[in-house]
Amino acid sequence: MFKRILIANRGEIACRIIKTARRMGIETVAVYSEADRDALHVEMADDAVFIGPPAAAESYLLIDKIVEACRETGAEAVHPGYGFLSEREAFPRALAKAGIVFIGPNPGAIAAMGDKIESKKAAANAKVSTVPGHLGVIEDDKHAVKIADQIGYPVMIKASAGGGGKGMRIAHSKAEVAEGFGLAKAEAKASFGDDRVFIEKFIVNPRHIEIQVLGDKHGNVIYLGERECSIQRRNQKVIEEAPSPLLDESTRRKMGEQAVALAKAVNYDSAGTVEFVAGQDKSFYFLEMNTRLQVEHPVTELVTGIDLVEQMIRVAAGEKLALSQKDVTLTGWAVESRLYAEDPFRNFLPSIGRLVKYRPPAESETDGVTVRNDTGVQEGGEISIYYDPMIAKLVTHAPSRAAAIEAQSTALDSFYIDGIRHNIPFLSTLMNHPRWREGRLSTGFIAEEFPRGFVSRVPEGEIARRLASVAAAIDHVLGERKRQISGQMIGRLVQRERRRAVWLDREEVPLEIAREADDLVVHFVDADGTTGHPHHLASSWKPGDPVWHGKIDGLEIALQVRPVPNGFRLSHQGFDVAIQVFTEIEASAARLMPVTTAVDSGKKLLCPMPGLVISIAVSEGQEVKAGETLAVIEAMKMQNVLRAEQDGTVKKIYATAGATLAVDALILEFT
Repeated sequence: MFKRILIANRGEIACRIIKTARRMGIETVAVYSEADRDALHVEMADDAVFIGPPAAAESYLLIDKIVEACRETGAEAVHPGYGFLSEREAFPRALAKAGIVFIGPNPGAIAAMGDKIESKKAAANAKVSTVPGHLGVIEDDKHAVKIADQIGYPVMIKASAGGGGKGMRIAHSKAEVAEGFGLAKAEAKASFGDDRVFIEKFIVNPRHIEIQVLGDKHGNVIYLGERECSIQRRNQKVIEEAPSPLLDESTRRKMGEQAVALAKAVNYDSAGTVEFVAGQDKSFYFLEMNTRLQVEHPVTELVTGIDLVEQMIRVAAGEKLALSQKDVTLTGWAVESRLYAEDPFRNFLPSIGRLVKYRPPAESETDGVTVRNDTGVQEGGEISIYYDPMIAKLVTHAPSRAAAIEAQSTALDSFYIDGIRHNIPFLSTLMNHPRWREGRLSTGFIAEEFPRGFVSRVPEGEIARRLASVAAAIDHVLGERKRQISGQMIGRLVQRERRRAVWLDREEVPLEIAREADDLVVHFVDADGTTGHPHHLASSWKPGDPVWHGKIDGLEIALQVRPVPNGFRLSHQGFDVAIQVFTEIEASAARLMPVTTAVDSGKKLLCPMPGLVISIAVSEGQEVKAGETLAVIEAMKMQNVLRAEQDGTVKKIYATAGATLAVDALILEFT
């Protein structure tokens, strides 16, 4: 077994690999760019080597620097993680030339499967069913349109060397093919250094299901069940689960056997994933193979009990698989949510900055429920513009799908982050969406259920009362604390009145609250002044705690708590609401206060996220129509097209191509 390995990656996956290596007694070496000098993976590793400037093309993507770092530190092997060099055939060849072991598949398998075009040809030769498409070279946008016309709309334009949702576009018309072809090529070039793309038929209402395979260097290959990855936004996976609620045992076996046959055809000898697009009728077609560890591998680990990173290391060291296919069993259900530094209320635009507070839920195994948090950040660290915006992967495992989802929902509500915008409100909303809970999934789920994007919602019914109760309870606990302060004027140490006016964004909820033993009891007040039945709140929350954990009438819940003037901002199940708690005297004055409104900025185009200006598509004095492209901004390896929301004339342009802009920086102004 290896004594020391180098991890040619950063962030969450580097930390994940270090944990397993440490458990196996293997020393680790981290590499880092200038932007990652103080990163968590650098702190966790036994040794670390600086490899260059922040841009990945000048650091993490330079094979020579990785090889030199191995020589400098005595690392015997390299784990590439995912992304960066993980699927570059040249990387393991360069390592082998230097006498260093690659913890991943052999270069031949990467060449056959890593290239999306070649992998489809290999799948067809192996008699694996494939989606209709064009796998040859596409000369230009006109050629792309011609191909799309022949295949039939809608089509998917996809980077040949791609992965992770980069360099992908769905087109429903000739115009969308022409535009999407150029954008996909540009993203593919920026992300993978390879601008080749291919076009295939887009299956309507599809599901994305993938099979985890594991092979060794002795000809053995097994499959470890499937993962459902249908909850996607812009072709980027958001939530994954294992197993899939669609598959039965027969379909699972067919998909698994096809995946194994394909892997054996290319002598696959590591962990890898064969991805399928599946119809609601359980039909399935080969999509691609990722010759690396997947982002969503933890859900497979939790339902199988197999550490995939450990298996990759053992296989690379020449060991035979200790498992045969009959030894693989799926136990329980696992759900994973990807936490990203992005603002769901602003069309998921990237957010960068310092993690002023980062308090994930405690990792635990209690009563058959597991909570796991794979992360590469820590409180005080920074989210950089240069890399993928992932903050963490929150994973829960339980005996049933319903229990795993419930555990995930509570864990998300317990995840406290300040300093940047993040997608926890959106993930919490998804976790509590009826269609998700019923398992009626497709890759179009988010677009169909959130056609106008994700917007702030006003809580109603039970959720509104739950939020109001907790706000009143927090206010009551703070009041109790204040009444214990010494030196107060005589007569001030009195019990406050029971009645409260609780405002949820100015929607008033009258209630009464009082303490009974260790519980707080809330009675909601009806319009006629009568009170309803009591609600009992039990919690050990104390002032300063960022999360309120407790029970309401026996139901365990969690809410994120942030102080605001006269109250608190509570986040729970996707609702993020500023709540004010008043006494009757305070409320009578508050009702007289005017409501402020935001200033109209409709005549200005502001930069929606920190990023690089790729191009400005208009000129001063030009008339534009609603929907026309105004500018293209790149952030975190994704290109974002900014379009005109209405007809107008460009008055003045303030930004130029190549400029780096902050969020809300002025790009141009209309007359």
